[in-house]
Amino acid sequence: MSIQIWFAFAIVLVVTTLLVTEKLRPDVTAVGLMAFLGLAGLVSPQETFAGFSQSSLITILSVYILTAGLERTGVTSIIAQQFLRLAGNSETRLLLLILITGAGLSLFMNNVAAVAVILPALISISRQSNTPASKLLIPLAYATTLGGMTTLFTSSSILVNDALHSRNILEHSMLDFLPLSGVIVLAGGLYLLTLGRKLLPEHRSENEGRKTVTAAQLAEAYHLQEGISQFYIKPGSALAGEPVYNQYTHHLGINVIGISRGGEVILSPSTKMRTFEGDVLLAGGNPPDEELANHGLVRTHDPTWKGELNSEDIGLVEVLLSPRSAYANQTLKELHFRERFGVNVIAVWRGNTLFRSQLGDLPLRWGDALLVQGPQEKIRFLHRDANLLVLETDSGPMPGNRRKGLLAVVITITALAVATLRIVPLANAMFGAAALMVLLNLLTMDEAYQAVSWRSLFLMAGFIPLGTLLEKSGAANVVGAGIVGLLGDWGPAVVAGGLFLVSAIVVQVLGNVGTAVIFAPIAINAALNMGSDPRAFAMAVTLGTSMVFLIPTSHPANVMIMGPGGYSVKDFIKVGWGMTLVVTLVVLIGLPVFWHLF
Repeated sequence: MSIQIWFAFAIVLVVTTLLVTEKLRPDVTAVGLMAFLGLAGLVSPQETFAGFSQSSLITILSVYILTAGLERTGVTSIIAQQFLRLAGNSETRLLLLILITGAGLSLFMNNVAAVAVILPALISISRQSNTPASKLLIPLAYATTLGGMTTLFTSSSILVNDALHSRNILEHSMLDFLPLSGVIVLAGGLYLLTLGRKLLPEHRSENEGRKTVTAAQLAEAYHLQEGISQFYIKPGSALAGEPVYNQYTHHLGINVIGISRGGEVILSPSTKMRTFEGDVLLAGGNPPDEELANHGLVRTHDPTWKGELNSEDIGLVEVLLSPRSAYANQTLKELHFRERFGVNVIAVWRGNTLFRSQLGDLPLRWGDALLVQGPQEKIRFLHRDANLLVLETDSGPMPGNRRKGLLAVVITITALAVATLRIVPLANAMFGAAALMVLLNLLTMDEAYQAVSWRSLFLMAGFIPLGTLLEKSGAANVVGAGIVGLLGDWGPAVVAGGLFLVSAIVVQVLGNVGTAVIFAPIAINAALNMGSDPRAFAMAVTLGTSMVFLIPTSHPANVMIMGPGGYSVKDFIKVGWGMTLVVTLVVLIGLPVFWHLF
């Protein structure tokens, strides 16, 4: 082998190490890789930045915008809620509808968006029916994964299609996925309704199994009565006349969530509201008495406050930090959360840990559940932030516009139809539909920008030159020839099955984007070396990159449900091994049948 091939393998090893050890963020690794390959002259300038002009990137960007349009007009919320209402009190029927809804929405949405749409309604149903969320959320994540295997709108399938296109090979269409993937969905769904259902954990701890529907029950679940102190502002206090936010937070580390003044309790006071001598502060935090005395405060008990933290105008809701949230690893202070949204975070659930004090300095993590208090109109505004997911609210979901919703559905279905029938290329159809969403005012341009996961797009664009390097250097051909040499005597069905299995293993480490970029050219070269159908081998890799049932960190949709479901890694392994086995058997048997690999 040439030095170029060895160098390509070394780069793959370094990238894999960085992704596994998480020394750098995946998107940072991808951008750094792109810069290195270009500066080192391993790929041309055009090839270095080709990822940003690939039709695959435009397609995925358009899918994000289409999804946002369907969400903003209330279409996806209505679909999810209507389906789940049909479940009644039957857990089996509820599981079946979760499978149908999750798989159905993921046909034209990315999996994370599909989970985000269904999750709030499912949490509410879980609490009202006294069914543990842990019995429902793994089926939700798995349903979206199964549905994603039947469509070409996932990142990995689009990247594999790009690899076919670059070799002037006919790309996959929607109809190519349906025969085999339809069987996969049926087999996977049957597993979840039978053996998988019995293996689902039943978590009923205070965090995972909270049956909260009303704000009062929500406050009780977060033990707010235990965490709220009352402080009397003595005459002459240095803090009298100061606003409730910066000064009290800075000097005492307390979070003011209400003021008792003249027989009236003011809940969720604005950040600019000033306190006066004689006020009683309702606050989270427990500074020492000596520190209170230094600032002219004393502990007290105010009979005016009856323990309520919400009212007709003030709501109390749970908000989840989404997996793609830009707020991860930042503190509430750094985000200026209270000033930005006009609401107050009064507690945070993380795993089995409850935080009620010093919240401003707590770095947020994906999956954190925030208990938020604020005016109803401000809470409604939280629905529009793609970084947050409102699990439930007394004010209900953001209302949609029926006419706009119908128009959004027509645009989406038309785009899917013309792309499936190959009337226009996929990227053109999806981008045209996304543009119409904005032009027809179904969502604003700013909302379109916010809907796009730029981190994911840079991740894809950064990895695409690596696929080019593997192709140009001959590394892909060497690996492809090696696979053929090892398994070729057993026939193309075994080689395709081997590619599927290897992709299914590697995706647990590299994720679907990296796995698709590396293995798509290898699969195509292996097929050409054998004189087999490269589209069949490429399909094997596409399906392999969707095998994310065992390890929760292998896909953001799994990460999203871990907190609300109270899951551990063992829970995923316990349920996921069966799903992995079922899907693997279907693929190994069905791939040769549907793609004629005999």
